[in-house]
Amino acid sequence: MRRSALASPGDERELVIIVSRLHGYPVDFHRPPWEVHLIEGLERGRFAIYAKVHHSLVDGYSAMKILASSLTTDPSDRERPMFFSIPPPARSHHGGEGLFLPELMASVREQLGGARSVAKALLTLARGDKPLVTPLHAPKCILNAKISRSRRFATQQVETARIKAVARASGGTLNDVVLALSAAALRKYLLEQNALPDQPLVAMLPVNIRPKDDAGGGNAVGAILASLATDVADPAERLARIIASTKSAKEQLQGMSKAAILQYSALLCSPFMLQLLPGAVGRVRPTFNVIISNVPGPEQPLYMRGARLEALYPMSIPVHGLALNITVNSYAGTLNFGFIGCRDTLPHLQRMAVHCGEALTEIERVA
Repeated sequence: MRRSALASPGDERELVIIVSRLHGYPVDFHRPPWEVHLIEGLERGRFAIYAKVHHSLVDGYSAMKILASSLTTDPSDRERPMFFSIPPPARSHHGGEGLFLPELMASVREQLGGARSVAKALLTLARGDKPLVTPLHAPKCILNAKISRSRRFATQQVETARIKAVARASGGTLNDVVLALSAAALRKYLLEQNALPDQPLVAMLPVNIRPKDDAGGGNAVGAILASLATDVADPAERLARIIASTKSAKEQLQGMSKAAILQYSALLCSPFMLQLLPGAVGRVRPTFNVIISNVPGPEQPLYMRGARLEALYPMSIPVHGLALNITVNSYAGTLNFGFIGCRDTLPHLQRMAVHCGEALTEIERVA
């Protein structure tokens, strides 16, 4: 637990600068792999909390569960402890090691049972049925270059009701509109950099495969690939192509078990490992150009010792071959975009967040 302060009264720009710097340092593995920074000095008597947790411990779903348990919906509650002080839940004990083998065999049967549906999905993928995106569709792009340790973080907040209205009018989903806003922002940003590929960018979309009442913990995430249609200038046509692409990708997962979805996702994204090999970054054709994730968050306003949580911005992980990550959290009637990228590879990243906000007005008009 660490404490930082901005020169009072600090503004949002100064806050983004300090968290960008903190995000560039890896987690210290001499300690438990998480850290929390309390950042005070924001204007209007506000403060911020920056939390960094290693991805081996939690996925986005688990992170939202932890957040909800650390804060409270009651502004008068002064006793709620932060997540690192909450005792772990009681674990059930099976009463001996004799059940290990049956549990192992059940897991093996589950994996074997999913192999047939995975094989069927891979055959469909191999046929290249449009508009289904395969790992060979992503073009080379500056987004897939080698990165440095320097980070830049940018944010955008929009009203969920506006996104849902566009989704209803276009026949898509909220996630489709999030992709369309991200695509519009990427297209305009890359045009400014004179780096927009002729082919459409491809996004990898993490898919939560937990049951609705799952308590969280660890990682349980599948994946699909979708076209962002960044080669299309017309926003209405771009949105229509994104909807068609995500619909085809989600149809691939229909009827699959949890084990099958994990198998299929691992095979779908396995060529990405080539992007991480020394000397291969930026030279091999990328499996996908960017990761865009939408993580549902608390629907009610949350408080910490009476202080209202105003906004919740996610900061994910750029890696070699993926210089940009876009993650969205929903919270109390808003969608909060977090653009995190390599400062040296993608200069002026704040412009991408500005373009995202402008894109909503444009897409509302055409939808």
